[in-house]
Amino acid sequence: MTPLILAAEAAEYPVAYTPADGVLVALGFLMVLSFMALIMTRRMTPMVALIVVPTVFGLIAGAGFGLGDMVIDAIGKMAPTAALLLFAIMYFGIMIDVGLFDPLIRVITRFLGDDPAKIVLGTAILAGAVSLDGDGSTTFIITTSAMLPLYLRLGMSPVVLTCVAGLMNGTLNIVPWGGPTVRAATALGLQPTDVFVPMLPSLLAGLVVALAFAWFLGLSERKRLAGSVDTAKIDGPGGFGRLGAPKIFRGAEHKPGALASLRTGNIVTVRGGRDAVAAPQLVEAADTAMADTMLDPNRATLRPKLIWFNLALTVAVMVLLVLDLFPLAFVFMVGAAVALIVNFPKLRGQADEIVAHAPSIVGVVSMVLAAGVLVGVLNGTGMVTAMADWITQVIPSSMGPFLAVITGVLSIPFTFFMSNDAFYFGILPVLAESAANYGIAPVEMARASITGQPVHLQSPLVPAILLLVSLAGVNLGDHHKKVLWRATVVSLVMLAVGVLVGAVPLLR
Repeated sequence: MTPLILAAEAAEYPVAYTPADGVLVALGFLMVLSFMALIMTRRMTPMVALIVVPTVFGLIAGAGFGLGDMVIDAIGKMAPTAALLLFAIMYFGIMIDVGLFDPLIRVITRFLGDDPAKIVLGTAILAGAVSLDGDGSTTFIITTSAMLPLYLRLGMSPVVLTCVAGLMNGTLNIVPWGGPTVRAATALGLQPTDVFVPMLPSLLAGLVVALAFAWFLGLSERKRLAGSVDTAKIDGPGGFGRLGAPKIFRGAEHKPGALASLRTGNIVTVRGGRDAVAAPQLVEAADTAMADTMLDPNRATLRPKLIWFNLALTVAVMVLLVLDLFPLAFVFMVGAAVALIVNFPKLRGQADEIVAHAPSIVGVVSMVLAAGVLVGVLNGTGMVTAMADWITQVIPSSMGPFLAVITGVLSIPFTFFMSNDAFYFGILPVLAESAANYGIAPVEMARASITGQPVHLQSPLVPAILLLVSLAGVNLGDHHKKVLWRATVVSLVMLAVGVLVGAVPLLR
């Protein structure tokens, strides 16, 4: 097998790997797989795994005393993201507490009713609509704020919410103002619209598949809840009538004295009708800090007289995010400060509001900073570079005419295991130059490379997905169990449609 590599690049990408290079490749893949196995089998929390696993593999790779500098350097680069998520959670948490989203919840409730299938499909549509802004964090905050209370009230699994929201956001992540398409275009000297427009049929096909998954997940929830409800006490077909809440969920863990509780990665346990779980004290406060306050329509933090001010402030924050005049973290910092001053003018009220959202903030920020350990080890030890070089050299020349499709398939695991920057600026240019020898245009390679984004958005290296699972109180491993194979199907469908419409060449 002759490696697909240009002679001019032979010095930079040698054909024969040294033992050290091979070791780094093996360690890189083993590290990521070990991390995935530990969190999916629930042997470690994601934060602990993100710290311990890379540290062990970094030491094995010979990082030695330089390991600390690698990690701190990566954490420094992730600090703005951590600050953004910290103040974004706080801002939207305040808006939830003061009742800004309550009218939206009432409209959604009236429109969707208490049918789990409709609620899950509505979650997908809402997540898709908000995803058009190209920002995953905003999408997940708004979707979780609007929909999680309905899931809690009906006893639906929050993992379904994270799965559906993650699928829709990942599928729409290829919009031309989103990061991946811009990176692919920049890396190959192209216009983002030239990459995106021919992929519109692929995007539509991906959305159809994602919506189909949402509908079937909703039907599964409807069936599960109907089989778990004491239908003799709740009128209406399937046990969902005027009360609209399941009576008892079989086999669910229940704390003494708690009428409703949310276990990480599990369903909500509810006893009694909707009115019985209205008060926030009936929900474990540490489970999902963004959702508990929305269960009480008479909570003390409501500010109905300030709803128009809070709406104007939120619109202003969103406009500034789109205009990109200031760093996003600074926009949310100022927004949160103004929201606290106006809605809670007294010092005690501001302090209580900050403390109320500490569980959500600590959970997501700690995972983002812990992810810096994984990123630091991958980059600092050279694992990412070795993995990128390896993949470009193991493809035999006989597969050259199929490089566009191969690139699309490789984008699925590689954008999950590494950052978009590493893939689009490190691997894609080498593959594109090799593909040029077989008449495959760079723009065609760029189109193929973005089809893996539905899977990429589920990566623990993506801060937005850490935000989503933290807000919903879902274990990252449980989210991966439900979403990864579905996201892979969506990616493959997008690639297949791209081939069918000629946007991605099957053979040259």
